[in-house]
Amino acid sequence: MSGTDRSYVDLSNGLEEVPVMILLDSDRQTLPKFQYSADNVQGAGCTVDPSEVTLPGCTCQSHSCCSETCTCLKTHGPAYNSNGSLINISKTDAAYCDPVFECNAVCTCGDVCANRVVQRGVKLKLEVFNTGTRGWGVRTLQPITRGMFVCEYAGEVIGFDEARRRQLTQTPEDNNYIIAVREHSGTGSITETFVDPGIVGNVGRFLNHSCLPNLFMLPVRVHSVIPRLALFAGRDIDAKEELMFDYSGGYRNQPSCEPQSAQRGGDLQASRTPAPQRKACRCGANNCAQFLPLDLSIIN
Repeated sequence: MSGTDRSYVDLSNGLEEVPVMILLDSDRQTLPKFQYSADNVQGAGCTVDPSEVTLPGCTCQSHSCCSETCTCLKTHGPAYNSNGSLINISKTDAAYCDPVFECNAVCTCGDVCANRVVQRGVKLKLEVFNTGTRGWGVRTLQPITRGMFVCEYAGEVIGFDEARRRQLTQTPEDNNYIIAVREHSGTGSITETFVDPGIVGNVGRFLNHSCLPNLFMLPVRVHSVIPRLALFAGRDIDAKEELMFDYSGGYRNQPSCEPQSAQRGGDLQASRTPAPQRKACRCGANNCAQFLPLDLSIIN
């Protein structure tokens, strides 16, 4: 193709049911170097294989579970409506949000069960494109309604020591992809999950930060005790609009370096932990904090 030609390539190489297209503007532009994986994979320091089924399941014989009889829904409560959208999305603006547990591989309900959403993968037409000033970004090619699941932030699940080692070896020019999620339970215990899609990851690795995001992150457990970092639409989103989330894990995103969201029974904190040098934020929002969220907890 010539220098003015544009071409589309399926970034997922057929691993997603709906192709994730990447727009290459010229023959000088090359595909990002990483291995596509639709799901989390076990990385260094992670003692549990994310693909291993470690959660119990229901014995429902129906195509879709109902709250009156399903043990999954009776234990954790329904998270989605019949259209697959989050029910309690308004709580993302509050001090906490409900934990989400989906039916899993052990459950005997059908694949079309309304309590199976994130595990079905990407169902929307997404496109990875060059933003010009902020590197690669992701936009939707179709309208998205508030509460709909968009994609996961999937990658290598690694241990704390490995996350720290990778952080310390980064240079100011390196892109940092590590997300640190800390879930605080009512008993005082803290569950930490570190996901790095830098080498192995999915379309979520291309999402940019915004101080006024249209997506929010919510840990969703399916087969494993290791949560999937699911991204949902926080408002109605138009076709061709760029998709962005707050790297610190919040949704209203107060201009602070330590914003928090929380989970019922305790707090949940999520942050895409950058290298020690503060990097400028170019999201362009009116409430822009001027710098990307900073979390030095791994390094310190």
